Amino acid sequence: MEIFDALHLARLQFAFTVSIHIIFPAISIGMASFLAVLEWRWLATGDQAYKDMFLFWSKIFAIGFGMGVVSGVVMAYEFGTNWSGFSQVAGNVTGPLLHYEVLTAFFLEAGFLGIVLFGWNRVSPRAHFFATLMVALGTLISTFWILASNSFMQTPQGFAIENGRIVPVDWLKVIFNPSFPYRLVHMTIAAFIVAGFMVAACGAWHLLRGRRDEPIKRSFSMALWLLLLLTPVQILIGDAHGLNTREYQPAKIAAIEGLWETEKGGTALNLFGLPDMQAETTRYAVQVPHLGSLILTHSWDGEIRGLKEFPPQDRPYSPIVFWSFRLMVGLGLLMLLTAVLGLVLRKRGRLYEARWFQRCVLYMGPSGLIALLAGWVTTEVGRQPWTVYGILRTEDSVAPVNAQLAGVSLLIFVIVYFAVFGTGVYYMLKLMYRGPSTHTDARTELHQHPELNNRALDALEGE
Repeated sequence: MEIFDALHLARLQFAFTVSIHIIFPAISIGMASFLAVLEWRWLATGDQAYKDMFLFWSKIFAIGFGMGVVSGVVMAYEFGTNWSGFSQVAGNVTGPLLHYEVLTAFFLEAGFLGIVLFGWNRVSPRAHFFATLMVALGTLISTFWILASNSFMQTPQGFAIENGRIVPVDWLKVIFNPSFPYRLVHMTIAAFIVAGFMVAACGAWHLLRGRRDEPIKRSFSMALWLLLLLTPVQILIGDAHGLNTREYQPAKIAAIEGLWETEKGGTALNLFGLPDMQAETTRYAVQVPHLGSLILTHSWDGEIRGLKEFPPQDRPYSPIVFWSFRLMVGLGLLMLLTAVLGLVLRKRGRLYEARWFQRCVLYMGPSGLIALLAGWVTTEVGRQPWTVYGILRTEDSVAPVNAQLAGVSLLIFVIVYFAVFGTGVYYMLKLMYRGPSTHTDARTELHQHPELNNRALDALEGE
């Protein structure tokens, strides 16, 4: 196998662009719903702290949304330039699904985003709240269609093969394929957790710097409540997803577990090890007897098929998915521990004073995104060597492109992406470094320097 042939360069290019892209929709999905909750609380209580939080986090959302749109457009072109074989065979399914996403989600988000960002004092509070709800709904609808398309590639159903092309015969089965419900919920909750840790880490940073105003304390508290609620749910959904994957993609499960032999009477779990594709073994494996059966079959002696039961050309690359899965699970357990520690400190009245805990939350800030990326690596690499599982191979999906051109375009993508999206991430971090401004702070500053913005002062006085 050549690492630098056209196929692997095209795969590397798409892996790079989609990995950068998924960061921003994940932030947007979680942050949009968080904004809706903040505005709802402001309308219900009249507490200005909620509005201050909304105004601050809406800036982070806007950057994430814009970066997500720009990075997403690139992948649509890659389907034509690098993956024309996939487009020709599966385009009758994936094309309409992505088109539905644009029609039902993107237009909804784009149509109301302007009101959310610039509609204060121009529309009524209820109209503004409705716009916020529509943007949040749009992000969830977008998730629905994207996951429907990707899940079809994982567990295809509701189609026929005509003239070498996949043709949909039952759209309900195409959309609601066997893995879709689990993957939709798993991804949505993951996006909420991404936003939760961003908000919590930002709050922790400012608590460590000595701020104790309401927007900071409330952001920190709300994020930890969210994580306490959703992290255990995510673990349960992940377990159900694993059972589904074992049924429909058994080779992926075997690769994730580094399992080569089908063990009778109960399967051990490889906690750690080094899967070796050539030797067909997992070296230095640290095993727990029967734990694999308990986790993946919910029985003491459940049987899990080993990789040797599948032809070598049909096996996913175990060394990658073995460790990406463990990274995701390890971070998930740390997330749960963080949320539980937050509850204990809350009960003891030490949530805003325990600096060691605030440092832990700050360090855990990127954990949601890292776990999300690790999960997608597990999902996509584990599907190999198939683009559409069991139907279309990846090697048959690539366009007849030149390896040199693929390499040059990959290099250009790396340079441009780090320049453009690196700037976006830098600006988001810069905003979080400053933190939310309170209503009182803004009023005081404008009174001291009215020449800065008389219209802004008038707006504050009118509230």
